[in-house]
Amino acid sequence: MAAGSGLFLRALGLATLLLPVLPRGPPGEAERRCFCQVTGHLDDCTCDVETIDAFNNYKLFPRLNELLESDYFRYYKVNLNKPCPFWNDNSHCGIRDCAVKPCPSEEVPDGIRSGSYKYSEEASKLAEECEEAKRLGAVDGSLSEETQQAVLQWTQHDDSSDSFCEADDSYSPEAEYVDLLLNPERYTGYKGPDAWKIWNSIYEENCFKPQNVKRPLASGRGDDGGHTFYKWLKGVCVEKRAFYKLISGLHASINIHLSARYLLQDTWSEKKWGPNVTEFQQRFDEVLTRGEGPRRLKNLYFLYLIELRALSKVLPFFERPGFQLYTGNTSQDAEMKNLLLEILHLAKSFPLHFDEHSFFAGNKKEAAKLKEEFRLHFKNISKIMDCVGCFKCRLWGKLQTQGLGTALKILFSENLIEKIPESGPSYGFQLTRQEIVALFNAFGRISTSVKELENFRNILRTLR
Repeated sequence: MAAGSGLFLRALGLATLLLPVLPRGPPGEAERRCFCQVTGHLDDCTCDVETIDAFNNYKLFPRLNELLESDYFRYYKVNLNKPCPFWNDNSHCGIRDCAVKPCPSEEVPDGIRSGSYKYSEEASKLAEECEEAKRLGAVDGSLSEETQQAVLQWTQHDDSSDSFCEADDSYSPEAEYVDLLLNPERYTGYKGPDAWKIWNSIYEENCFKPQNVKRPLASGRGDDGGHTFYKWLKGVCVEKRAFYKLISGLHASINIHLSARYLLQDTWSEKKWGPNVTEFQQRFDEVLTRGEGPRRLKNLYFLYLIELRALSKVLPFFERPGFQLYTGNTSQDAEMKNLLLEILHLAKSFPLHFDEHSFFAGNKKEAAKLKEEFRLHFKNISKIMDCVGCFKCRLWGKLQTQGLGTALKILFSENLIEKIPESGPSYGFQLTRQEIVALFNAFGRISTSVKELENFRNILRTLR
């Protein structure tokens, strides 16, 4: 093991030697090269970077972190063994940091194991009756009226066309609970052609881009510094431009996490994780990325606004007295629901929300067609996550795409959310526990990225 660790460290050292030499300048120059353009107003928004930084880092981030450490949000059920539906490649990353350690069943709270969409003991009993009825095909007079309504409610939810993600087979025998706190998103060593293939498929086949328009920094001939690409992007409708920015923002967020929790030391006695400034500069420095880095960071802020807006809109669903973050621990469940509502009210108080009403406006027929294309493209990206060879990357990729997909579902379900009764069940709009856990953990990742930018900014400020 020691020999293997030494080889790994030598490889890291070699990788560092191969990095381009950054030009030296006056103190603070390194910070300016990454952040000088990441300021002021964001395109297609009325908000600015500074407002988001202050709101996230000092108000929302600490509360959200506390929520995500609770039992309800730390356990995520996922099937990491689904085959890739797009190409015959069953190769998996052999690096030990790519592995995911699932939870033994007895470690998962009883209330969570009893059902992934049940929010209270009463709801659990009712849902069990519903499931039995569905199994027998028995939506008839032998069931109580309440049960019949619940059967129709959940059948409608399961069959609905409002989902932006491939339905994860969480009831598959291969699906397991994973403790997200014990399997954090961080650098695993998964890179090279396999990782490139995933992102290339996402950008080239699912972001509405014509094949003859090359992405900035794409390999091969014809790279004109992104001029053709950004001319194309500026000319498309706001929905397609937003789609690209959301994916780019998600990509940027993931790269920030990998840079912030990098394997700095790997010996027989300990592993040390921390910020790798060189890795961050490789991905976001304006000079090294030929102007792309700052654009990626701005897209991260755009993604933040979209997911924050979704949280502000979904408040009525969680405010209902009958809704619980049910784990079986009555006192903790009540405490976490109060914290959840505090976070959602805080999200609603944000002064410069993104206006989603600019999406899918105009001709109703054309808008409906575009919305369906938008939904299917995103759904396809969620399927691509099953092609990721690193299991830990696959875990967090599936969770974050499901979280963003849930946010989009919320934004485009405004009419249904407005009809949610103050008490009693919500028949028109539903979220499963899986969607709820993904929604808040995905936003937690984006919120963490914005916070990490502050840390990198402070480190880079001291460098030349």
